[in-house]
Amino acid sequence: MPIDILNPVSSTYIFAVLLFVGLLFSLKKKESTELLPPTLSQELKGFAMLAIILAHIGYFLVNDHRFLFPLSIFAGVGVDLFLFLSGFGLALSALRKKLSPRDFYRRHLPKLYIPFWIVLTVLFVADFLLLNTTRSWSYIVQSFFGFFPHANLFTDINSPLWYFTFILFFYLIFPILFFKQRPLLSAVLMYVGVQSVMFLHLPILKNVEHLYLLHTVAFPLGVAVAGLYQRYSKNREYIESQIKKVSMWILVPSMLCITGIFSYFAYFSGVGTPSQQYISLLVTLLLLILFILKPFRISFFYLLGIYSYELYLIHWPLMSRYDILYSHLPAWLATTLYIPLLLGLAWLLHKAVEVMLKKKN
Repeated sequence: MPIDILNPVSSTYIFAVLLFVGLLFSLKKKESTELLPPTLSQELKGFAMLAIILAHIGYFLVNDHRFLFPLSIFAGVGVDLFLFLSGFGLALSALRKKLSPRDFYRRHLPKLYIPFWIVLTVLFVADFLLLNTTRSWSYIVQSFFGFFPHANLFTDINSPLWYFTFILFFYLIFPILFFKQRPLLSAVLMYVGVQSVMFLHLPILKNVEHLYLLHTVAFPLGVAVAGLYQRYSKNREYIESQIKKVSMWILVPSMLCITGIFSYFAYFSGVGTPSQQYISLLVTLLLLILFILKPFRISFFYLLGIYSYELYLIHWPLMSRYDILYSHLPAWLATTLYIPLLLGLAWLLHKAVEVMLKKKN
């Protein structure tokens, strides 16, 4: 059940100050002049994961939505960022070395499924032993396959796993619909593929279809951008050289202007309207531009990005069903402590999966 907290506004201010100070201390000089280096992708994943965690706390874990506002309004942007970066990363890798569908699945699906299976096993056992919660065998089996037709915050094993089913769909169709010589056509085919499934209004998806409909463009868009990024390498190098030459007198006002536009559309996001997906995509692209322009690396986001998948898998059930902090500490302190706690558990899970994958190979 949602948690009651005291002083939500002042708690938000304290947490925001601590977060800002932490980000300042984590600033490092940008090493790469590449437009979209892997380090930038990790930073963006870290931002996306933190945005999703704070949104889940502010809008679902606690009763008072003033807590963490406006830090809690970027969940949709976070989901779009993950989808965009997944499409971009898979397409860029395939453009450099195309794998057969079989080799693609053998390379990527274990990385997707092994940590997922570990977390699911722990949650099912813990719920049974500690909470005396039993679930049907059909629910358990479909969960281990990765199919989640519901996203109930307090009855499902892990409600954010609706996204696992969605991204799994893209992973399954990617090696079939991606053509190395036609990346833009591939992006269109993937978009048509997901929209065709949505058009069918399948009864088994009726409880999560509204979530999918908000994010059908981001993954294909990432594939398309990867195609353009690879194709126009000379233009990209020119842009990279020009960004490097831009003086701080131009760069800082430009970043502030983008931040202002980003904040406006993030706040007026069109929630509940047909334009919500496109506003979210606009904010995602503005954020991408902002991160490209900044002359520094945010190590805290980079660290979160490395373990973002593990954080996604564990954060909600630990905070919602097995909370050990919000019930005993001020909300700002509980939130501050949960971040390193979750990060430590994500690191352990990441290392365990690395060991398992090495033994497998």
